[in-house]
Amino acid sequence: MPLSYPVRPRRKSRRRLLAALVAALLAGGAVTGCSDGDGPERVVDAFLSGWRSGDLQPVGFIEPTGARLSAAEVTKRIKALSGDLAAAPPDLERTGDIKVARDIATARVRLTWALPGGARWAYENPVRLKGGGDQWQVIWEPAVVHEKLTDGDHLALRRESAGRAAVLDAAGEPIVAPRPVVRVQVAAGEVTDAPGLARKLDAAFKAIRPALDPPVDVSDLPKRLKEADRDALVEVVTLRDEAYRQIKPRIYDLPGTRFPTDTLMLAPTREFARALLGSVDPAQADDLEAHPDRYARGDLVGHGGLQGRYDERLRGTPGVTVITERPAAEGATEPTGTEVFRSPSKPGQPVKTTLDVATQNAADTALRGQKRRSALVAVRISDGTVLAAANGPGAAGENLAFTAQVPPGSTFKMVSALGLLDRGAVTPQTTVDCPKTAEVDGRIFKNSDNFALGKVPFATDFAKSCNTAFTSLAPQLGADGLAQAGRTLGLEADWNLGADVFTGKISANGGPTEQAAAAIGQGTTVVSPLAMAGATAAVARGNFQQPQLLVDPAPGKLAPAGPPLKPESVAALKTMMRGVVTGGTAAALADVPGEPVHGKTGTAEYDDNPAHTHAWFVGWQGDVAFAVFVEQGGSSTTSAVPIAERFLRGLAR
Repeated sequence: MPLSYPVRPRRKSRRRLLAALVAALLAGGAVTGCSDGDGPERVVDAFLSGWRSGDLQPVGFIEPTGARLSAAEVTKRIKALSGDLAAAPPDLERTGDIKVARDIATARVRLTWALPGGARWAYENPVRLKGGGDQWQVIWEPAVVHEKLTDGDHLALRRESAGRAAVLDAAGEPIVAPRPVVRVQVAAGEVTDAPGLARKLDAAFKAIRPALDPPVDVSDLPKRLKEADRDALVEVVTLRDEAYRQIKPRIYDLPGTRFPTDTLMLAPTREFARALLGSVDPAQADDLEAHPDRYARGDLVGHGGLQGRYDERLRGTPGVTVITERPAAEGATEPTGTEVFRSPSKPGQPVKTTLDVATQNAADTALRGQKRRSALVAVRISDGTVLAAANGPGAAGENLAFTAQVPPGSTFKMVSALGLLDRGAVTPQTTVDCPKTAEVDGRIFKNSDNFALGKVPFATDFAKSCNTAFTSLAPQLGADGLAQAGRTLGLEADWNLGADVFTGKISANGGPTEQAAAAIGQGTTVVSPLAMAGATAAVARGNFQQPQLLVDPAPGKLAPAGPPLKPESVAALKTMMRGVVTGGTAAALADVPGEPVHGKTGTAEYDDNPAHTHAWFVGWQGDVAFAVFVEQGGSSTTSAVPIAERFLRGLAR
């Protein structure tokens, strides 16, 4: 009789069937890797997150035909369809509820692309899914990226320059404008004597007047020509048209030379307020790397000075168009004719300054040829506007006129004298001894070249710039009397200029030695040329008014005007500053054409070696106050005063 057994094999078959079904579903990508109970919402969210991160592995995909599609292939297709926008995936957000009809779910997704120049392109697209319950797959199709895209298309960007606005002078005319230039190039394959060519070019470039700054270095030209392809054009230098015309007869027929013309955004001359204005150049690698969403290759970018500070305002907003494009024959591309987005360009806005072209040219000419770092800044006395800000060739783009922090030397005797006059400590007629040397708390102070005047009127001490007379008077200023006097002239104030500026730091509350040093512009007192020009204008005007550089955009609320200076003190100081010119250390300015010149020379020690000195001159003529500074310039009478003379004579032309 046969034995009876339970029907266990049938249960085992059912378990095997269930396991096989799960395996098939896993292989088909129907499971998205999300938690139990996931619906189409969680699958869409996983898809959007993976799109942004580049990791779509947790999501299953099928084509509209139902064929399975790997996550890696979808990632590849998204990148291809995105085209010029692929480097920066869009922001992605699911909007509203997902609609489900049988086994098809449809979600709405908002895509927002950040385009170059700051434009943003946003639109909504449907994303379809197939499945049911908690098992859903994304139906991949090009329209997921944009509804106008089909297989083989991609998105392409077209940028339209906004047209850079100009920096304007006080008359509203462009300072920096398109100006003609000539690019000097050499065809590598046409040169047989590269060293000889370099020598001839070097001699020609050195003949240009005013001299090129920085000078053109062609020492490596033979090496560059040797390493270049025979059909390559090697760039040598870009010259302003007027500079090129000076040497054209010397270089035009040299073997291999080429001279294509172009236009660049340039100031009227190479040195015109160069450090203050900055430069405009094609976008550099650093610009593109730091601001990939703002600049593209070929854009004009402001570097340094006002061009850099107000670059966003000046450059405007480039226009950008997004079109669909597809590959054409031989790897080229052709537009499909579908424009999907356009953001029109917005022209830049100009920056209007107070600079006066004639005054700036006179200042630049006065510093021309100066090999040391130097600066000349001019201010209109009646309204405080900055007329010129020049920096000598050695400044290398640094706006010393506004930002130098250096001891003022004897020009600060203008401030010390004002403080002494205000306190009634002296009058111009007061006799003050001027010995060769004076000792203060063990430190020896001496006069330039060890001169001695003996007992003379204070006005003579001032005109001849007697250090020992001022060190003996320093105690009468008190611990902070010098600082108080300087502040009435605007020093140390918070100026709202629209550009970087240093307004000075005046020694205060020091011991006897420091007080004596501060009285002659030494010690810990430091200033900038603009600060001293502003202080000089305050003396000439009778009260401080903050210098102004920008008209539009206005930089904001100006520093408060200073109180009226004591009329008797100002009158005495003006008389003494005139004496500096008529019978003192600035006698070279006595015959300058025009109204009387007032001023004060200064020689400032900047370290422990008395032979190491900066040179200064501050003064005014008519409605123009100015300051001249020459770093390591030695005696002011041989460096700063001659610069002041050239400047004033230039204004008189």
